[in-house]
Amino acid sequence: MSHISEILDFNQKFVEKKEYEAYLTSRFPDKKMIIITCMDTRLVELLPKAMNFKNGDVKVIKNAGAVISQPFGSVMRSVMVALYELNAEEVIVVGHHGCGMAALNADHMINSIKERGISEEVLSTLENSGIKLTKWLRGFDSIQEGVIQTVELIKRHPLLPPGVPVHGMIMDPTTGALELVSDGYTSN
Repeated sequence: MSHISEILDFNQKFVEKKEYEAYLTSRFPDKKMIIITCMDTRLVELLPKAMNFKNGDVKVIKNAGAVISQPFGSVMRSVMVALYELNAEEVIVVGHHGCGMAALNADHMINSIKERGISEEVLSTLENSGIKLTKWLRGFDSIQEGVIQTVELIKRHPLLPPGVPVHGMIMDPTTGALELVSDGYTSN
């Protein structure tokens, strides 16, 4: 049985048994917070438990490394939607120790891209169009640096409402322990 078939079979039973009722909530975050975090599999259940969040409490945005690299990209647009349309009032960027983005090697990834069937022609076309893959696929040197850079990008954004606290934290992906690296209450 394929993963998709397993998901659809499970989902049919989930809906029939009305198991969704335990998760009913509104689209507005009860705690009025946005969490930007990494897509790491270790954080899927650990992060909300370690931060005492349940379904409906916060807006969660996940991507590789909890990094916002484009001030007008889709992640920052999601932050703005949450702040202006969904009543969020605070932002927390949560990176984690052992993040793959800290070890990301652009040249290695480009070789993997080639091995998976993307031609040199496509890569050359991208480079000639101004997309520098070695820069786009670059990670960060330290998790603290990655979190602080993202916090600073958000804080300097021209559309960020005045007075919105933006915090930075680093999580241990084994224990869930949190370290505050940027306190948005004192640095606004």
